[in-house]
Parts: sequence; C-alpha cells; structure tokens
Amino acid sequence: MMDQRVKEKRVQSIGILGAGAWGTALAMTAAYAGRDVTLQAHDARNAAAIRQARENAAYLPGIKLDPAIRVTADVADAVKADAVLVVTPAQFLRPVLQSAKPHWKSGAPAVICAKGIEQGSFKLLSEVVTETLGDSVPVAVLSGPTFAVEVARQLPTAVTLACVDEEIGQALCNALNCRHFRPYYSYDVIGAQLGGAVKNVLAIACGIVQGKNLGDNGRAALITRGLAEIARLALVLGADEHTLMGLSGLGDLTLTCNAMQSRNFSLGVALGQGRSLKSILAERTSVTEGVYTAAAVTELARREEVDMPICQAVHAVLNLGADLDSVIHGLLTRPLNIE
Repeated sequence: MMDQRVKEKRVQSIGILGAGAWGTALAMTAAYAGRDVTLQAHDARNAAAIRQARENAAYLPGIKLDPAIRVTADVADAVKADAVLVVTPAQFLRPVLQSAKPHWKSGAPAVICAKGIEQGSFKLLSEVVTETLGDSVPVAVLSGPTFAVEVARQLPTAVTLACVDEEIGQALCNALNCRHFRPYYSYDVIGAQLGGAVKNVLAIACGIVQGKNLGDNGRAALITRGLAEIARLALVLGADEHTLMGLSGLGDLTLTCNAMQSRNFSLGVALGQGRSLKSILAERTSVTEGVYTAAAVTELARREEVDMPICQAVHAVLNLGADLDSVIHGLLTRPLNIE
C-alpha cells in the first residue's frame, strides 16, 4: 500500500471533460477536497458564461463555483492533469477522447463518470476508452447513487470507484474524498459500469408504472426483477455479482427508480401519462441516457443470450413504436418461472 503522502501527490491536479450538472458538481467536490481543478465545457460561450458568473446557470443555477476552479473550452487544457474525470455523455465519448488523445498526460487515468453503453458498437465505455486512448491509459469508473445538485450542495454522498489497478484506485479515492463525498474502492470495472448503465433503462420502466398509476407494488417488482436482469448480464460479461449489491448497483438503482429528480424516471412518468417521446425530449437540455442505452443493452443481451425482458420492453416502447399497454400486458403474462 502506498504512503498516504505519495497518494495525495500522485493525484493533485484533476481535469474534467464535460461541464453539465454532474461535471460541475464533481469539479466543486474535487476543489473542496483540495485538488487543482480544470473544468472543460464543450461550448466556448458556456465556458465564458461560467467563468464570468462563477455559476453554471444552465445546469446548476443558484450554486456558486469555487473561485479556484479553472473553466475552459479547450480539451487540451483539461487533460494535462494527474487524472481526468470523463463526464461526457456516453454517445459522445469516443469523438471527445479522440480530440483529447494528443494532449493526454502520460500515465494519467481516465475516470469514466458517464453511464451508458455505446450505440452501434454495443461496447462498455471502458472498452471505448481503451480503444481510443490506448492500453497505456489506466481506466477507472466512478458510479453510484448521485444527484448532481445534492453533491454540489455538499449533501452526504457515497460512490463506487472501480479500477483494476488498486494503487491507482486508492489514489483516486483519496483525491476525491472529502467531508460530504465518500468513494469506496472496487476492482470490478465491468460491474460498476453495468449497474450505472442499465439502471437508467429500468428507471424509465419504473417511471411508466408511476405515470400510469400502477402502484408501488409494481415499481418494487420492477426494481427487483430489473436487478436480476443486470446481474445475469454482468455475470456473463465477467463481473462480480456482489458489485450489484453495492452502491453502483442496488444503490444507484434504488435512487434512480424512485425520484422525479431522475431524468430517466421523470421521462417514464411522462410516457406513462400519455406523452410522446419526441415531445418530452424536445423540452430537455440534458441527455436522458436510458433512451439510448435501452437499444444498446437489448442488443448486447441478445448477442450474449441473456434474458432481459424489462429492458427489451422499454426498448420496444422507445424505439420500435410498440403500444405501451400491450407491452405491459406482455410482461405481466410471461410464463411463470423460479425466482
């Protein structure tokens, strides 16, 4: 185990790709923990507005940024750091990392903070990082039950930080740990990613239950059976099933499937109330990852021959034009099975 002082020295500067609500909240957390932080916004005008107001009015209105946080629109500025938190939405991850690769600091880990599965390739984000940046860049995953606004307000939060290299993982945990933000180390990069990605699809399903007034029993059943779906896929892909009982699995699933703060849950509620997907998305500035992950995880499950009926049902409603009531009836009339 490394000396505490060495760990702290190893990750002193942190770059953050993505200045949405979650990226901004993580920047504030890292600054509170004593790190030198650079926050990168995709849009130059947004970066300038954040610098001037010291507030991300578009995504976290009313919450002031630490004066020490540097804000830039230049990817190169953000990735010249001891560690880089990659908070870019999953479907934009590959092109952003391609632009960052020439400027990446040697040995600096890429910490995946987005949740999703890449469309088209159906690959986990850790695979996208390695394919884009190369095998020499260590990969970590930060996931768990987190609403960005609560983290930004310094309310108590616990997360999983997964990395195959324990020294790097522990160093990252130490770098982000502070009074209100507590990372727990795990080696299981695959399990941490799957829990965070698939729970967004299940949250849409739970939102539909809420929107159609189908009761708390139905939502509890969906959460439980949904967790079983994640676990089945995780085992086939080589994850540790115990990871799904932790913060990045059950913890994240419980939070996201029960709160209107969740973009995925609230989208499901609107669908259950009869609104169209197109009209819901037209009102939103933030990405609702479950919409994209539904198709990707369904195809991944088909390839791996894993039964995931709830995810398949959500995909059918979102992407195949299936009738919502017919899909619900189909789930409820599936053959009985052993739990």
